[in-house]
Amino acid sequence: MSEILAPAGDRNSAVAAVNAGANAIYLGLKEYSARSSAENFDYENFEEISKYCHAFGVKVYVAMNTLVKNGELEDFITSAVKAWNKGADAIIISDIFVGKFLKEHCPEIVLHLSTQAGVCNAYGAKLAKEYGFDRVILARETAFDDIVEIAKIIETEVFVQGALCTCFSGQCYLSSFAGGNSGNRGKCKQPCRKKYSIDREGFEDSAYRLSLSDLSVGESVERLIEAGVASFKIEGRMRRPEYVSAAVKYYRNLLDKSGNEGDLSNVKRTFNRGNYTKGLAFGQDKSFISSQVQGHIGEFVSVIKVENGKFVCQSRQKFIQGDGFKILRGGEEVGGASFLCDVKGGFALSTKARLKNGDKVFVTTDTALNDRLLSTERKLPVKVAIKLFAGNNAEVSINGVKFCGDKPLESAQNRPLSVEEIKNAFRKIDKYLFDVSFGAVETDRVFMPASELNALRRNAYKNFYESLTENFHKANAFDLTISQKISCKNTKIAAICTSLCNLNADIGILKLSNFNTDIAALTTNFNGEKYLFLPPYLTGKEVEEVKKIAPLFDGIYSDGLYSVALAKELNLPLFAGTGFNISNRVDVAICNAKYIALSKELTLSEADGITADNTFYLTAGDIKVMDLIYCPFERKCATCDKRENYTLTDENSRKFPIRRYKTGACRFELYNCAPVAAATHTGALVDCTLQKEPNKLIAVCKDNKLLRDYLKNYTRGHSEQSVF
Repeated sequence: MSEILAPAGDRNSAVAAVNAGANAIYLGLKEYSARSSAENFDYENFEEISKYCHAFGVKVYVAMNTLVKNGELEDFITSAVKAWNKGADAIIISDIFVGKFLKEHCPEIVLHLSTQAGVCNAYGAKLAKEYGFDRVILARETAFDDIVEIAKIIETEVFVQGALCTCFSGQCYLSSFAGGNSGNRGKCKQPCRKKYSIDREGFEDSAYRLSLSDLSVGESVERLIEAGVASFKIEGRMRRPEYVSAAVKYYRNLLDKSGNEGDLSNVKRTFNRGNYTKGLAFGQDKSFISSQVQGHIGEFVSVIKVENGKFVCQSRQKFIQGDGFKILRGGEEVGGASFLCDVKGGFALSTKARLKNGDKVFVTTDTALNDRLLSTERKLPVKVAIKLFAGNNAEVSINGVKFCGDKPLESAQNRPLSVEEIKNAFRKIDKYLFDVSFGAVETDRVFMPASELNALRRNAYKNFYESLTENFHKANAFDLTISQKISCKNTKIAAICTSLCNLNADIGILKLSNFNTDIAALTTNFNGEKYLFLPPYLTGKEVEEVKKIAPLFDGIYSDGLYSVALAKELNLPLFAGTGFNISNRVDVAICNAKYIALSKELTLSEADGITADNTFYLTAGDIKVMDLIYCPFERKCATCDKRENYTLTDENSRKFPIRRYKTGACRFELYNCAPVAAATHTGALVDCTLQKEPNKLIAVCKDNKLLRDYLKNYTRGHSEQSVF
């Protein structure tokens, strides 16, 4: 049976998900959640909601999917074990190496690999399975053909509804470097939802150039079922309970084939950014980018007609006080409005905006709908059978779970208990959401005070509820001592360049603009180790093309975890790139790579604590802050200027370079508005992707003063100040 997995940012959303028919929920604790702005749960509240869900057979997954720094490692492991022991059905982790370590010491724990790990092809799935994960949550960008292949390897979870991240999963650093708040640590400030312009014809005006519409797979969920997907995930731990309810009911009815036309309308009215896209699994469609409207757009209901100073909407739909609306003109938002009054044939709006005839009206708050969505209360069917016989202890059976009273019953001297009195007592459900029906209720004219009968009911119901919610997880704490070779001096320089010709570096990492390029022409007069740069996202078909050229190199450098399994198959050394987000001693110890680039979100002091003779730190050069798997130019291929480089400009006039490359399809990288200049005590990683004279940057990369004089406009990145 396919699983509908719902978000639960707080208790109300969790209850709404259960009432709407979810099979599972996912939630975060107060720490280590990628949605730290959600209310989240402390352990006491988590244990209570876990029992509530388990009573209805609903599973509870705990998201601990943030980067874990070395100083947080012990607390992270302790928290994961504690969450498991408090009733979690699975722990969602993004750090695959910490997950492997945890599974080795607590094999009973069920682990799901977060979408933040970026599993997008069969090689990533194989690695997750090898490391002990029970399920992978696929990157939202995963191609449909790869979904099919991955589902053959390991249990698979796919997003079907909710917000889409602009950047490829787990590789976004824009919030981190542009604002000091790390999305990888749950603090994203969503700079992708701001306005930008791009120096290409038709894109020069400021708009939401990076903002994506919300995902809604809808009826195409049938194709995912056929592909073998086990779980259908609804994004939205920051959303309100009514949205959770509407989205769950929409997919519940689709899967049960009992839906109606109002289901999607209900979802749109509770939250809808950009009128939805089916996502990259089904191809980039025209509504993929929401460049004109940011935030909740609601559902179209009417157009404005100005009559006698009133803003009138003709509509058969009924609205009431408290309903809210958004007004669009030419696709752009011009203001908000609220219900004013009924008028003949429709209703009038109250607004401070100066509206015009023809302005489009979208409902964003439907009060009556919200009340209906949250009015459903799921109850647990219980069938109660009772035996009250003189000389015997009372016997109560609830759905087959038996409970006995603590003393023999007495025959009645005057008025015995009637069957109806016994049933009436058990119709009282106390705090439990039981829907009571009765099997056999038998008695031979016993006497039992009302207080004792009520106590029997309370204890029987308590015993039954505990039998449903009893948690048998008892994982033990373990020693976190890890053998690691620390601080053997690494003096090597590794440089990422689009050409290695005449390069002066120990390790040259060739970043191709096109995978169908003459490799020999880009590597002349280079005498160091040659590594092929692989991006974090490759489809299965693209991996097959890479395998043809990889043997021309001494190894592969990659930002994607899939490359661990790929390098092993190719029998080539691996250089684990900054995209691996290596942040702690477990990562360094377990990562099976010849060379390791530490996370670019670590300070120098944090990096020093986990340096080894094969580690590198991003010391100088360009800072890639996003990988875009879609076309930001809306796939207007017929008018494409096919340039390799563009500039994205924000509302503060900061300029962020964009680089196009091809792996068959066009992909794009976004870079920080300033290069990095940071001292280091381990190997120096220099990113020269955008540099016209890489050797000049390499020559000064280890001298902090010379480096900063050379770059002039630079940032120290996170080398000195820890990221939140």
